[in-house]
Amino acid sequence: QHRVGGLLLLEAASPGAMCGIVGVLVQDTEGHVNQALFDALTVLQHRGQDAAGMVTANSTPGSRLNLKKSNGLVKEVFQQKDMEELQGNIGLGHVRYPTAGSSSCAEAQPLYTNCPHGLCIAHNGTLTNTEELREVLAAEHRHLNTASDSEVLLNIFAKELEASIRKSPPAPGQNRHQVARENIFDAVQKVIQSCTGGYAVIMLIAGVGLLGFRDPNGIRPLVFGKSQAGENTNYVFSSESVAIDALGYQLERDVQPAEAILIQTNGHVHTQVCHPSPKLNPCVFEYVYFARPDSVMDGVPVYESRLRMGEKLALKIMREHPDHGIDVVVPIPDTSRASALQCAYTLGCPFREGFIKNRYIARTFIMPGQASRRKNVRLKLNTIKNEFKGKNVLLVDDSIVRGTTSKEIVAMARDAGPNKIFFCSAAPPILYPNVYGIDIPTRTELIAHERTTEEIARHIGVDWLVYQDLEDLEESIRSVNPEMDGFDSSCFSGSYVTPDVDAAFLNALEASKTQERPKLSGKTQANGAAAAEETPRQDAGQDAGECEALHNPKRAKIEDPTHLA
Repeated sequence: QHRVGGLLLLEAASPGAMCGIVGVLVQDTEGHVNQALFDALTVLQHRGQDAAGMVTANSTPGSRLNLKKSNGLVKEVFQQKDMEELQGNIGLGHVRYPTAGSSSCAEAQPLYTNCPHGLCIAHNGTLTNTEELREVLAAEHRHLNTASDSEVLLNIFAKELEASIRKSPPAPGQNRHQVARENIFDAVQKVIQSCTGGYAVIMLIAGVGLLGFRDPNGIRPLVFGKSQAGENTNYVFSSESVAIDALGYQLERDVQPAEAILIQTNGHVHTQVCHPSPKLNPCVFEYVYFARPDSVMDGVPVYESRLRMGEKLALKIMREHPDHGIDVVVPIPDTSRASALQCAYTLGCPFREGFIKNRYIARTFIMPGQASRRKNVRLKLNTIKNEFKGKNVLLVDDSIVRGTTSKEIVAMARDAGPNKIFFCSAAPPILYPNVYGIDIPTRTELIAHERTTEEIARHIGVDWLVYQDLEDLEESIRSVNPEMDGFDSSCFSGSYVTPDVDAAFLNALEASKTQERPKLSGKTQANGAAAAEETPRQDAGQDAGECEALHNPKRAKIEDPTHLA
């Protein structure tokens, strides 16, 4: 462990990506949030398995910030000795989804800057104008230590908060280290004006409290809850409501697009919408794949939306294949289970579990490296052969990205001896990259790129294939919450909700991703693609020297803790 200024480091990317974030504040200054953060991050582990981090502090004067982050799962990163160091009644937690070039523990979150007041950030999403913002920060003589756009966002906020405080100095006799909530909301407003893309943010402001806000399109999710503890009220922000449920808190509502919610250390809550015309355009892929089915996001129970996706799929199957001859409907675990169940019910066919999942293998879609992705499919799933033998089987999956996993699963099913295999996807063909926080591959890596549905069916080895229509997918969600303005469905439609994403942007992104790919081994897989060399994953706490150990136990405490005016 080591200290940098007032920051206690217990351990030692690239654009931000799909992540899980949580922030907890308990009013009791003798209380601790470390266990609550650990439990919430464990529940959010499906949103990121590459790295985890936690920062805590106490709201009493002079409290230090205690930070632990490393590559690995939540249970690997945080050990007993770490939890004993992570003391305090306010804190943030983060789990990271792996993307190309983001394996450094230095880019694991939360991230910290000491001025003004000591700021920590947990960020989910991706900024689309990062390079422009880097130039702005360079002109302000702000040093960025990583390639992470989360660090860019943190420093933009810090810059704007400092500027706001300078424009409205304390009144005579007022503590010069105080910061008014108007300064904080003004800084959020400037951040939203400056930063384009999709982002949900939780910030810890030392001596002030927790701050949560979303981008003006509400692309990335963020919810807010609370719990009564005697006379005190405790608060939580989270990417998904399931973490709030797990902590025994009550879900209050979603943080609205461009809304900032400030929770003071004394328990007072202030809110402000920081954009003149926000719209709710959540990422449709959250409902298709990423979110847990027991979560509620933007007023939509995820499970309910997936049931409706399955019903829409069944209706399309009956239109396109009225004499389908399906004997049994089998989900590909786990995300597609709800859609497959309702699809089977609507078709009037039996629903059967045909695959058993080994839950100790990482989800293949979020594993870096195509070679490891292929290798782990058969470790991850095994067939129940009696459910396939001699039958016409409809396989239901949430989506088809590269097609690598689908092809392997179909081959496994064929080995079990079915008569025919049909396949349907609860999502439409994925044709474009997602630039707002999901690491969907480049266009040429997508199986639907320049292929017809029939060609894709032949490629993955099925008798026929049905994709969900985009209109039906969006209606499956909007029918639960008609107040939604629209969706970020860009990976299906190529229509992006922020105006800065155009053909030139996508071409530059694709070129950048191509350069970031690992060197190819020269081995050719069954589909003709060269497989990337596998890089062994570092054990938690062993990051090949990327986190330099610094230690100065004589470092003075923060002399002037901040307090909210």
